[in-house]
Amino acid sequence: MASLQTVLEAFRFSYQALQANRVRTLLTALGLLIGNASVILVVTISITSRDLILDKIRGIGSNLVSAYYDAGTQDAAKANADYVKLADVEAIRKQLGPRIVAASAVINATDRLVIDGQERDVRVIGTDEYYAQVRNLQLLNGRFFDPSDIALRQKVAMLDDKLAATLFGSAENSAGRIVKIHGLQFTIVGVFKERTSTFGQSELGDNGASLIPFTVQQFFETVERVDPMYLQAASAADVPAVTQAVAEILASRHRQGARYTVQNLTGILETASTIASVLTMVLILVSAIALVISGIGIMNIMLVTVTERTREIGLRMSLGASRRAVLMQFLLEAVLISVGGGILGILAGVSLPILANALQDEVRIPVSVLSIAVAFGVSFAVGIAFGLLPANRASRLNPTEALRYE
Repeated sequence: MASLQTVLEAFRFSYQALQANRVRTLLTALGLLIGNASVILVVTISITSRDLILDKIRGIGSNLVSAYYDAGTQDAAKANADYVKLADVEAIRKQLGPRIVAASAVINATDRLVIDGQERDVRVIGTDEYYAQVRNLQLLNGRFFDPSDIALRQKVAMLDDKLAATLFGSAENSAGRIVKIHGLQFTIVGVFKERTSTFGQSELGDNGASLIPFTVQQFFETVERVDPMYLQAASAADVPAVTQAVAEILASRHRQGARYTVQNLTGILETASTIASVLTMVLILVSAIALVISGIGIMNIMLVTVTERTREIGLRMSLGASRRAVLMQFLLEAVLISVGGGILGILAGVSLPILANALQDEVRIPVSVLSIAVAFGVSFAVGIAFGLLPANRASRLNPTEALRYE
């Protein structure tokens, strides 16, 4: 009971002392406010950017694996025989079975279309009904290919959003229209876009592309060449094993020495995650430096306070206050400044993401509960660590000399 009474009395004295110097207290706490707000915002920005980057990468295709023949310096005759074939795609479907969701063949070509009164090269991609699923395409209008389009060699086409806008003004105006590809009339059955932009690095390109059934496209090709083949693994954990299996199947179906590039997004995802983690650590380190500087500021102010209140300390000791009570009072003052500034910083750091979420819906900004707990804990620790020296100096003053201090 006596101990609790001592703590409460020390708290009362500390609060009164801080109230007597409100401006100094607020300015001293400002460093902790900025530091804690920085910690929360840094963690929030890091988590948001990491999740956004990873979601964008995953948006290219869930558990995506791609494969193509690496011709290198091979002559045309050997390369023609070594290209990935439609039969290879079918063999992979059969051999991997339930380990994959789907596998799709892509046959790349170009054709000249009349756009805005001028002929322009446009990508024409021969593919199948699995392409949209594997490449995670978003349907804007109409429908995707179905198995009958492929089996019956239907003269149907799909346009990406850029080409549809160029030819017909919008996706809504495109379905059912006729476009001439390879000299034949194709009916547009749908318009799509990449769910996540690949910035022109995929077979779709930046200038617009059209899809037609590969069973039609292959009649316009002198050499059958699937480039690339895409497949989607059924499980994220199985992606590396599926990647290896695809490489082995292709190697077993072609001549020895033929080289195939089989890759997935796992490495990119890991790299992006690592970069995000390193960036988070660097930013947190910068915020930690701000907190340390704030702690030094608290220590300096408390040392000045001890000097200014030397006579008060001597008077309290002469009236029976113990050294422990004096130490506790000044330590509590440092902690109150630190925690008070920390709480204000937490409120500022949390309010900005909440406000951003209220003003827009495109990106959901999470608030890390862990960062709030860490910020509060650091504030308390800073108060203890940097308040201990001034408090200890105050408790060690000689009462007689303190009373004579001018």
